[in-house]
Order: sequence, then structure tokens, then C-alpha cells
Amino acid sequence: MAGEMIAGILKETLPGERRVAVVPANVPALKKLGLEVLVEPGAGADAGFPDADYVKQGATLGTSHTDVALKADLLLQVRTPGANGAHGPDDAALMRSGQVIVGLADPLGTPDAAAVLADKGITVFALELVPRITRAQSMDVLSSQATIAGYKAVLLGANALPRMCPMMMTAAGTLAPAKVFIMGAGVAGLQAIASARRLGAKVEAYDVRPAVKEQIQSLGAKFVELPLETTGAEASGGYAKAQDESFYKRQRELLTQVVGASDLVITTAAVPGKRSPILVTAEMVQAMAPGSVIVDLAAERGGNCELTKADETIVVHGVTIMGPTNLPATVPYHASQMFSRNVVTLLQHLINKDGQFTFDLNDEITRDTLVSRNGEVTNPRVKDLLAQQPA
Repeated sequence: MAGEMIAGILKETLPGERRVAVVPANVPALKKLGLEVLVEPGAGADAGFPDADYVKQGATLGTSHTDVALKADLLLQVRTPGANGAHGPDDAALMRSGQVIVGLADPLGTPDAAAVLADKGITVFALELVPRITRAQSMDVLSSQATIAGYKAVLLGANALPRMCPMMMTAAGTLAPAKVFIMGAGVAGLQAIASARRLGAKVEAYDVRPAVKEQIQSLGAKFVELPLETTGAEASGGYAKAQDESFYKRQRELLTQVVGASDLVITTAAVPGKRSPILVTAEMVQAMAPGSVIVDLAAERGGNCELTKADETIVVHGVTIMGPTNLPATVPYHASQMFSRNVVTLLQHLINKDGQFTFDLNDEITRDTLVSRNGEVTNPRVKDLLAQQPA
């Protein structure tokens, strides 16, 4: 019908980003919201979703990236300009005042990008900022994508090990199970524990939050307890809270023995918008047996291992250290399905029965995810970061 808001689904431009923001199966849900759906040709091809599938579900194909970016009132991306690296400015240049953008935006890591979009009169909803509350669970992109990352990290590590994960009793002798140590028991860590256990490994795990001990044990892993003061280690929303350097120093000392005895170490400790804490030092790597493997899921923010190089695999003292920064994009079909469901559920919350956005700032989900509106950065955390920058 005339006057329908156009939702544009763009093909991602960051090299290696194979996910798509909305999959064909969720197009009818967008149309039910009163949206006309315009898809860039090839937007879902890398994830296994051909253009024909979008058309079958009622979407219209645009002619190009620029065509969709200019015509759409609502742009749906996995990575909006703030989270799109060197390609972000090119994307931002195509966008116009009055548009609404929904996707990953990294507003706490790149507040400058948020300010640029705000200056252009663009409304941005950042998926990283979805609050961790019960009614927002189905919108939580960080959790859904962390599930993929935790699973894939175990597969990467197991593939790089010179040994098998399960214990095997054979005519040629008994093979001992691999020892896997998971550092951090958030969504990615818990999925890594479950995946490593399914492979038959002997799994230990550690988290600064004592409350996760029961979750770790319920998955069949041993919880590593350290004599550290952890009161206040959990921030609001269930995330681990950053500690001071003296805490991390003592933590590293206590963990050296556990790391040194492990065949595969997977680190997952990340603090939103900040550098990842160093949990594995160069000395700890040197104490590991040759052939051991570290998979560092915090590589994008500098890494939990002191020696990690983002998007590289290096060998130091015979230890393989892997620093993948975007594992969900290596499983793009299911990662896109989960991401798409998160996006559509958020839009169902934000868009009213007349097909227009509502901006109820008394609602926690709307308030927290909204980064910019009416030419201004509105999110308090992002505003504080911008204010801290030198003029």
C-alpha cells in the first residue's frame, strides 16, 4: 500500500562477513508489520539464501547496494557503519537523514561513528545494547552469536590439536582424553564446555563470577576455584565486570598451573567497549606442552592471551595460538537464522500496528538500544564516551 515504510536488507561489505541480517523465512513477519521489503541482489547468497527465496516470500529485489541504501527508510544490516571497520565511512556516506538503522553498531567501541550518523539525522538502534532481561532474550544478538562462536571455537581447537579429544580403548592401547580448559563461562564459554564434552574431552572451566559454578558443573565440567575476592564481579545484566590490574595479576599467577596442564585452552572474557583483559601471559604459554592450542575468542578487542594476533594463527614455543574475530560468519547459515530472528523480534517490539516506529523511552529495551535520534546521540553511555574525548 502507498506510504509503506521500506525495509532494506543489505549485503554485508566487510571482507569475510558472510551473514545476512534477515533471512527469507522472516520476510513475511516484516510484511506483517506493514513494511515493504527491498533486498540487495546477493544479500544472502554467502549464507546460503538465494535471491529467489526472498522473492518467494514476498520481497522485492533492488538493483544494487546503492539503490537499496538510498530507497530504504529502514536499513537492516549485520554490521552498520560503526561496526564495519574501514568500510563504515563508505556505508555512512550513502545514508540520509530520516533513515532508521538496526544492526551491530559497536557504539561503545566506536562512539565517533555514532556521532557521525547522529549528525546526519539518522536514527540508530544498536543490537549490542539489548538489555539482558527476560523479555529481551529473543532479541539478544550477542548471546545468539556467542553460541555459534563457542561451538566453532572447540571445533577449531580440536582440529588443530595433534591428538584426539575422547578417551579411546583400542587394541593398540588406551588413549587418554584431551584436557580442555575454558576461561569465561558466559554464553560462548558454556557452549564451548558443552561442545568439548560432546567430543569426549576432559573439561575444566573458570569464571570470575562464582554464581556460574553450578552451570559449569551441570554441563559435566569441573569448576576451577581460585582463592580470590570476587564480590562485585558481576555487573548488571549478568556480564562479568572489569577488575583492576592487581586482581588480574593474582588471577594469572593462580591459573598458570591449570593452563600449563591443558591441551586446549579457549578464552572468552570480553568487556563491552574495552580492551579484553590479559588472562594468559607469554610465560604461561611457554609453560604449555608443545602441540597445545589456544583459541582466543576475545581477539577482536586485543585478546585474552598476551601473544594473540587478531585473525592470525601463530605458533610460539610449539603452542598454536588462534585469534579469530568473527567465528559466527564462518557458520553463516545458522548464524543468520538466529540473527534474523533477533532482529525481527526487536522490530516487532519497536514498530506499532500502523507500521511506524514508536519511541517509548520509558521502555528499557527501546531506551537502551537507541543510540541516536533527531540529530543527537541519545544513549548516555555513548554520550559519556564522546565527552571524554579531547576536543
